[in-house]
Amino acid sequence: MAVVKVTKDRLTVEFSGRESMWARMDSVTVPLAAVREVRCVDRPLREARGARKGYQSAFTKIGVWGVFTGPRQLVSARRGEPGLHIRLDKAAGGGAGECGECGEFDEIIVSVADPAGLAKQIAHGTGKAA
Repeated sequence: MAVVKVTKDRLTVEFSGRESMWARMDSVTVPLAAVREVRCVDRPLREARGARKGYQSAFTKIGVWGVFTGPRQLVSARRGEPGLHIRLDKAAGGGAGECGECGEFDEIIVSVADPAGLAKQIAHGTGKAA
């Protein structure tokens, strides 16, 4: 399972070894200024849409969805686990120059053990209500 870390001004998603193979990266870091919205979702598997580069089974989705038509979603979701659906504003985060690899993505969908707690941390860091 991917690990989500929130610091003073950054959100980082770190992938496990096998996940990083399908996501084609070890981690992604996003400035909290680039977070437009964060929602807790009971079934994150259902949030990923469109064509993909990555792995999909009945239980797991890992990789990039929305490859051709968008929105481009970075996904690490598992069946039966709650998660977060994070919408990004690339311009607010400085685009690809300041935001690094987050410039590739419009959304991040990730299964996490405590989505409500992480959503509050992210909202606190962005100055927006949870």
